[in-house]
Amino acid sequence: MVAATYCADSENGDHIDDPSEDALFELISELDDTDNTFIVIQPDEDDPVWFASVAVCDEGGYEIVLRDSTRREHKVTTETDVGAIANDLIIWLAARNFPGRPTQHTSTF
Repeated sequence: MVAATYCADSENGDHIDDPSEDALFELISELDDTDNTFIVIQPDEDDPVWFASVAVCDEGGYEIVLRDSTRREHKVTTETDVGAIANDLIIWLAARNFPGRPTQHTSTF
């Protein structure tokens, strides 16, 4: 089955279509500094225009990279709280554009 919006892949081969916040929490919690050092979340398509990654830092904690070329967005941060990372990722992912999903509009009414 193809992901409706995006998928998460870890270095050790774990793959989750349309992961929830809890699933992201689990994937991040399972990262280590030997053979499962990162996860990548991106649209399930060729040549995706955005991605997010979480990688284990040598000095502890995690490096989070958020990149969206359509919005000229590139942000790199570090964090130690897995719950905060998973929550921030879900919020960031919700703002991405997905084929077939209506464009988000804001109003000043």
